[in-house]
Amino acid sequence: MKKKIISLLLSAALIACLGACANNAEAPVEAEEQVSENEEAALDEGKEAEAESEKEEVSEEAVEAEKEEATEAGTEKEADSLGTAQPGDVVDGIVKVAKRAPVEIPENDALAFIRDMEVGWNLGNTFDANNCTWLTNELDYESAWCGVKTSKELIKELKNAGFKTIRIPVSWHNHVDGNYNISEEWMSRVEEVVGWAYDEGMYVIINIHHDNENGLEYPSYAQLDSSKAYVTKIWEQIADRFADYDEHLIFETMNEPRQVGTDNEWWIDAESDLGKECVDCVNQLNQVIVDTIRANGKGYNKTRYIMAPGYCASPDYVLCDGFVLPDDSKADAENRIIVSVHAYTPYNFALNLGNGSTDVFAIKGKKGTEDIEYFMKNLYEKFVSKGIPVLIGEFGALDKDNLDSRMQFAAYYTYTARHYGMSALFWDNNAYKADGECFRLIDRKSLTWTFPEIVDQMMYYCGSEE
Repeated sequence: MKKKIISLLLSAALIACLGACANNAEAPVEAEEQVSENEEAALDEGKEAEAESEKEEVSEEAVEAEKEEATEAGTEKEADSLGTAQPGDVVDGIVKVAKRAPVEIPENDALAFIRDMEVGWNLGNTFDANNCTWLTNELDYESAWCGVKTSKELIKELKNAGFKTIRIPVSWHNHVDGNYNISEEWMSRVEEVVGWAYDEGMYVIINIHHDNENGLEYPSYAQLDSSKAYVTKIWEQIADRFADYDEHLIFETMNEPRQVGTDNEWWIDAESDLGKECVDCVNQLNQVIVDTIRANGKGYNKTRYIMAPGYCASPDYVLCDGFVLPDDSKADAENRIIVSVHAYTPYNFALNLGNGSTDVFAIKGKKGTEDIEYFMKNLYEKFVSKGIPVLIGEFGALDKDNLDSRMQFAAYYTYTARHYGMSALFWDNNAYKADGECFRLIDRKSLTWTFPEIVDQMMYYCGSEE
């Protein structure tokens, strides 16, 4: 009778153990602790082995079932690391973004080129610093705003972290003579840093950045002729100097061409007379620059990819009816014009520090996600779906002591861009814990990542496949 009771207890314990394994729960206490203290009825070795085998078999089946469920909603990668987590949950440091049904991405070289760029980083507030009248050495402009000169080690660290693309914004007007001839010292230093990234196999973007001033590059009919003369002269020299760099070097015509210092600087009614003028002037400047680069004819300049923005680089003003892609019939290859946009979206979260500012972005509850979805979907429908490449040259969310929300933002933004066939480049100005716009991801002096958690999101989702 005593042995029968022990046998019944043992069977119950094994059944409970197997049930718990099947439900992916923690195994109960070992069976021998549930039987009487008298161990004269020890488990038969055969039964023990059989029970153990059954437990492992049930456990493996449960794990595989979980994987299959996760795989149905996304990739095998997500099945392994995210399990049954919900969108917005953080699992192993990665914010989960819900998979969507794939959209059709046309197959062509330009869209494949954009996809291979994956995710990028901006060397912000560096060569784009301008009008630093207190300086006596022009090479000090490089560190005037960011506090440190660029090192080869920084470029290597970016590459090692997984960044495949670097944008190097450059302002030129403080480094030219009366005929707009660029200083050799300045050009050589820009080329040196470009070369470091190029030699690492990275995609590199250079441009005309903060030359957007009266008398230089300015999108108005009153200054259109002088603006064309300025951008033509600058791009003649850039195109000639960098002609032998292959397609890994991309030229961006202008940064955010706009009527600086006016009420129309960041917003125009694209259907008004003034709005049509602004859009048309940017179209004409883009065309002059593309023609100048192609006319050089040397090296790779007849086939190089060229980025062209709309007014103030806003998605709104490439989506408007007035925006026209530059004619590129003088190129020796097709479809080499990339639509360039900047989007710190949603604005109140990503860039605004004034009235209406918020430090919250959340995938759960769609707190900010719909703004991103809206503009990216529209870019997809107008351009990408028709085989025209789009690159988001600047995005980011400034630090409001809200790391969790910025992780959510980086994950959702990167995933959505890739979903719609685009790549995006994070703006990093090396500013941290200061007044104003703080976008630092990496400390350029110590080469330590300030927010590796944000970088992790971009790296995880930049290569995601539908």
